Order: sequence, then structure tokens, then C-alpha cells
Amino acid sequence: MHCPFCRHPDSRVVDSRTTDDGTSIRRRRQCPDCSRRFTTVETASLMVIKRSGVTEPFSRTKVISGVRKACQGRPVTEDALAKLGQRVEEAVRATGSAELTTHDVGLAILGPLRELDLVAYLRFASVYRAFDSLEDFEAAIAELREERPPVNDCDCGPGATPEVPVPATAAD
Repeated sequence: MHCPFCRHPDSRVVDSRTTDDGTSIRRRRQCPDCSRRFTTVETASLMVIKRSGVTEPFSRTKVISGVRKACQGRPVTEDALAKLGQRVEEAVRATGSAELTTHDVGLAILGPLRELDLVAYLRFASVYRAFDSLEDFEAAIAELREERPPVNDCDCGPGATPEVPVPATAAD
């Protein structure tokens, strides 16, 4: 590691600590030449292989940007997007693989996005599952309906049917 002050090609590690989230290591270093101290942060490299074959580092910012497009016009906060980005990064790092495809990253987004917003999930899934027809959308919607418990706005108890208000007529 080159010293950022005098460009000496070596440095000595004085202290090492993991960051709060445990994904990187913070090291305090000292230059043997000028004796100045500086900090470095080391993270495990996670590479994404794009469809073109080009490899680039994983970017949580790009994940959030892509999901933001799917959430356009939906009641999703920036904080929720940031949390989703963190969950996706944790999930792809937990695979233990040093390289993933963009398709793998897209699929890792689907689970947390499904919990966040179903409409945004369908928008995003249509790209990453490569929906070709209306039948693909219908199948995805049917799948979501099967997993979702029915909505009952009534506090009538189990098995009871809700009262439906009957409009008043002129004869009443």
C-alpha cells in the first residue's frame, strides 16, 4: 500500500477492526518513511458478469436505481429502497460466490421487492423473468393471489359474513 502523503511503496498496519456491518475491515496504517498515519478499508470483491460478458464490481447503488424505476409512482420511500439494497447485497454476498450474473442479482431482488410492493415486484419480474405475453403476467398474478391471505375488512369473527349495507329507498 503506497503512502498517500509521500508515495512510499510500503506501510505498516497499526490497527485492524471490522466495520459495524461486518462486511469490511478498517485498517490504520503508518508509513515507515514519513511516519504519518492513514486509514484503509478493505472489502471482499464481488463481481457481476453482465450480459455482454463484461465484468464489473457489484454496486448497491445500481440495484437501488433499478428498483427505483420499478417503484415509480408507488408509495415506496428512499429509506425502504436503501434497506432493500442492503438486503440484496447481503443475500448475494451470502452465496459465497465471487462472481454473479446480472440475472442472479435480479432474482435476488425479487424476494425483498415482493415484500415491499407487489406492483413494483410485477414490473421488475416482467424484466428479470422475461415475460413474453399476458399469460406470463396472469400466471405471476395468480401465484401472488395464492400466497396472499384473503382480505376481510369485517370484524365479524371466523365464518361470519359481513353485513352489506342496503341503500335506502324512497319507500323507507
